[in-house]
Amino acid sequence: MGIKNRLVAMSFFQFFVWGAWLITIGNYWFNTKHWDSTQFGLVFGTMGIASVFMPTITGIVADRWVNAEKLYGVLHILYAVVLFYIPQVTDPGTFVYVMLAAMCCYMPTIALSNSISYTALKNSSYDVVKAFPPIRVWGTIGFIVAMWITNLTGNKASAYQFYIAGIAAVVLGLYSFTLPKCEPQNTKANASWFEALGLEAFRLFSVYKIALFFIFSMFLGAALQLTNAYGDVFLDEFKFFPKYAESFVVEYSTIIMSISQVSETLFILAIPFFLRRFGIKQVMLISMLAWVLRFGLFAYSNPTDGLWMIILSCIVYGMAFDFFNISGSLFVETTTPAKIRSSAQGLFMMMTNGFGAIIGSFTSGWMIDRYFTKTFTDAASLAKFLETEETNTKLLEFVKDQKISLADDGTFSNAIMMKDWHNIWLAFAVYSLVIAIAFAILFKHKHDPKAVEAVSH
Repeated sequence: MGIKNRLVAMSFFQFFVWGAWLITIGNYWFNTKHWDSTQFGLVFGTMGIASVFMPTITGIVADRWVNAEKLYGVLHILYAVVLFYIPQVTDPGTFVYVMLAAMCCYMPTIALSNSISYTALKNSSYDVVKAFPPIRVWGTIGFIVAMWITNLTGNKASAYQFYIAGIAAVVLGLYSFTLPKCEPQNTKANASWFEALGLEAFRLFSVYKIALFFIFSMFLGAALQLTNAYGDVFLDEFKFFPKYAESFVVEYSTIIMSISQVSETLFILAIPFFLRRFGIKQVMLISMLAWVLRFGLFAYSNPTDGLWMIILSCIVYGMAFDFFNISGSLFVETTTPAKIRSSAQGLFMMMTNGFGAIIGSFTSGWMIDRYFTKTFTDAASLAKFLETEETNTKLLEFVKDQKISLADDGTFSNAIMMKDWHNIWLAFAVYSLVIAIAFAILFKHKHDPKAVEAVSH
């Protein structure tokens, strides 16, 4: 098997083991376990906490002591072990800690997979900017396949989604030991203590342009966590509206969301053209404006006459995600020395899926509970919100499912809480627009079409 095909297999399973549960865990949390939004924000925040330190640590280890492909394999096997334990957890507090352990194993593998791919391609004399995107696109395909398997097997709200991911993680972990050797690059003798600990990559923060890039990566990383955490939940909650309850969108919300990943496959392949034609700043700015559209379209969509907005939002997601993550990774690859490149990729992960995820997950969960959750104490107000009549059968079934009784005067025995998705998505859109404007003004970068070709390992 050629090196490209071997990396394709790695990329496919790298994101399969994430896609099997990432988009659907909200359904498991809210609809199966019936836990609250603030704690759910903590679940996605574990990705951020893990990404603050784990990619950097593993990047340092890969740069100095252990082959990247071996470290990568061990981490995936440990990730699988934790996934197999998750269904045994019965309370939200413990769930958060167990998920943190899973993320400590998984999140650093994203940066390691990039480093393994870049090293293997350069060692085989391939042009990275041409060769990598078609390989990376198979990661998106793996994510889509995992989502479809989870949805079509009826497991988008069940614990089996974690078993699906765990089995695939074991396969990937074992397979990784067969990949080409990616030996440490930073092994010079008589190194200073700073170099010996592998901390050289942190000096990148003293370079204004790179530091600014990392800061904006953090803020844009927050937007990514918002759509991962709430996208499928948003579509699934249309089932509470009687006129949308039987719609295709509600029944197959995860498959609808997978349009986002299908879109990714197209935009990944377009990245080489956009990078050479427009450069990193313009590509990143396009990504930020795409996030504005992603959230804005969701705000005004619905499963019937607004279905086109849902679909267009999913298509736009491909541009928003790929142009940011992959172009950002290539930017790091072209602006850092070879000996600290794995560490630098770890820093990029730390800022996006680390601090960015913490900002996005913790803040959004708190804000949704505090400012964007409506409280209903009677059938009349709830019926108005759900755009139906007080006597609607589905409305009464929904109230009963919440284990709430209805008095003769129409009041509830306990309040019912509903998320105000329209204003939630508008708030996210405004946030993304502010980031885009600031980036356009502050970030200065001279476009060099030959930059990636100049990278050497």
